Amino acid sequence: MSQAIFNNIRIVLCQTSHPGNIGSAARAIKTMGLQHLYLVKPDKFPDAHATALATGAADLLESAIVTETLSEALTGCAFAVGLSARKRYLSHETVNAREAALQASKIAASQPVAFVFGTEMSGLSNAELDCCQLLAMIPANPEYSSLNLAAAVQVVCYELRMAILEGKLDAPGGMELATNDELERFYAHLEQTLIDIGYLNPKAPKKLSERLRRIYARARLEKEEVNLLRGVLTLTQEPRKHTKY
Repeated sequence: MSQAIFNNIRIVLCQTSHPGNIGSAARAIKTMGLQHLYLVKPDKFPDAHATALATGAADLLESAIVTETLSEALTGCAFAVGLSARKRYLSHETVNAREAALQASKIAASQPVAFVFGTEMSGLSNAELDCCQLLAMIPANPEYSSLNLAAAVQVVCYELRMAILEGKLDAPGGMELATNDELERFYAHLEQTLIDIGYLNPKAPKKLSERLRRIYARARLEKEEVNLLRGVLTLTQEPRKHTKY
């Protein structure tokens, strides 16, 4: 069961600017027994500097999946955790890295999960965090909390390894969570429905879509729940005529 959990975890690096950080992150991932590396629009990859710093983990670079968007990197994932070095004033649930690792490992017993890291300079954007269901922070020294990207990856991967190997995970069970791509289709359907009924003005959307995403992110929708909600949206767009019995 432990190996199945390791295999269901992917590390996603978004718009990494320094290829050396990709190589160092690959090394950190492999030392903790993980193997799935996703790169969203890296500035330079493949790159000799990345390979040099990966040392014995060059195989992870060779098998790394490169995507243009975070949504692509999260395809098939039932749960995504966004890492942040600073407090965000968003409605996401925020936990420390240890608690995030425990929650994610429980889900990874049966479905793929991801830990998402942002660019070195500014971290994850709010739009990228909207693709995640949980926000995690590493409780570092508040007077100097800046961590190198690869170091942050190492801490998170260590917490994941400990959560898995300590054997405190619940047995797999319960309903299947909706995957990221199913949620994205739901969000698109919801937005179009709100436009159709006049609730959302596409020319001045403000932050309605982002706020709705965060509501549903906290709910951690199951696959059947998404199907139910989309059925409601379909009938909202095309109401059936009332039938008298």
